[in-house]
Amino acid sequence: MNISVLGCGRWGALLAWYSAKLGHNTILWGRENSENFKNLKNNRKNDYLELHPGIELSSKLEYALEKSDIVIISISSQNLRSFAQAIGQTGKTDKIFILAMKGLEQESGKRLSQVFKESIDKNVKVAAWLGPGHAQDFVKNIPNCMVITSEDIETTKQIVDSLGSDLIRFYYGQDMIGNEIGAAAKNVIGIAAGMLDGLGLSSLKGALMARGTREVSRLIRTMGGNEITAYGLCHLGDYEATLFSEYSNNRAYGENFVKGIKSEKLAEGVSTIKAMMYLSKKYGVELPISNALNAIIFDGKDAQKELEGLFLRSVKFEF
Repeated sequence: MNISVLGCGRWGALLAWYSAKLGHNTILWGRENSENFKNLKNNRKNDYLELHPGIELSSKLEYALEKSDIVIISISSQNLRSFAQAIGQTGKTDKIFILAMKGLEQESGKRLSQVFKESIDKNVKVAAWLGPGHAQDFVKNIPNCMVITSEDIETTKQIVDSLGSDLIRFYYGQDMIGNEIGAAAKNVIGIAAGMLDGLGLSSLKGALMARGTREVSRLIRTMGGNEITAYGLCHLGDYEATLFSEYSNNRAYGENFVKGIKSEKLAEGVSTIKAMMYLSKKYGVELPISNALNAIIFDGKDAQKELEGLFLRSVKFEF
């Protein structure tokens, strides 16, 4: 297959590395002035991996699109709308597009596949690549399970057939709404977990996992998805990699926040908190964890008081 990966950060570079490892003709695209792109172009490696000699680097978007059958996109979720519009302007949209990113549009609460289709065409083929996995583990040949989801099962199957391997075992996603919401929301839970770590309250992570999954499942159901999806790879199945791993940017962000340390790496969960608050109001679903994080990060409330209030509150029925 001819595969182009758009975005050359940690995950984008890993996906290009993985595509080439499977034997596909691979182009890795990045903006010419991007530090990540310049580093990869000059050194053919970053802090996590060394690029396969066959991977072609390009800063020409139209070229990367024209040469591909499958296009994998891995950029900041809040930049997707403008980036998708740029893709649409090239006219090279008769591809299978895979969104290898987790988030929601902050202002509208829309899922990324919705944003992508609105910006290009409602009939464009788009899927999402979700679930647990870190570049640092995959380059060491440590396997994991992930999920591919789309609204067209034949598109899903084609992607799984092309990109599945012993290193990444794919499952077919059956619920686009639930998978996208669950994947985005797990980053929010990851920030909360990091705050618990930073406050010396790591013992409450069990309660966080139990209540977080239930909270997200209610939102998914209200939005028209299958609430069981929250208990799959997109959300609960990604907790180990997000709530406990040293590689998790969202967990690290939460820990650093309560310690007064500025985080340099992107934590998608921050913008997702705002989107979750929008969805909570729109659908009339209570989201106590998102609400607590919103109060801490954006309203300046005391983290320990807010988080302890979530779990160490007055007695109530569990379900």
